[in-house]
Amino acid sequence: MNIIDAAHKTVHAYPGGSESLAPRIGMSAAVLRNKVNPNNTTHHLTLAEANEIMGVTGDDRMLHELAAQHGYVLSRIDHAAPDASVMGAMLVSSAKQGAFFQELQAALSDGLITENEMGRLAETGTDHMASMVTLLNVLRRVTGKHGVGA
Repeated sequence: MNIIDAAHKTVHAYPGGSESLAPRIGMSAAVLRNKVNPNNTTHHLTLAEANEIMGVTGDDRMLHELAAQHGYVLSRIDHAAPDASVMGAMLVSSAKQGAFFQELQAALSDGLITENEMGRLAETGTDHMASMVTLLNVLRRVTGKHGVGA
């Protein structure tokens, strides 16, 4: 898939398609259809429009395709609750790390990592990375601007 196909699929996967989505982003259904039509060379989706579409639909496949085309992988980071503790965030991160290594052990058990196993490894690995970012955010919050003593 590419970014144009992702935009097309995002719009057409929305309940009611372009007819339903277009009014929510302030354009006509015909213009929206043209902007996401892979065969149309006269109308183009702007970054602001793509952002708005992702916000309304909750479908981030355009963002993921753009990242993939540039060699990146994205993972949603859940922001820690205002009252999240450092210990709680550390335990979640440790559990996510354990899940990754369990998947890795299972995948390596027969000496061959299949496509499905690689997908599960990628998912559990990115979950662990996201939990580390959450832990860092909790640490930033509790230490404030000046940090704390050791």
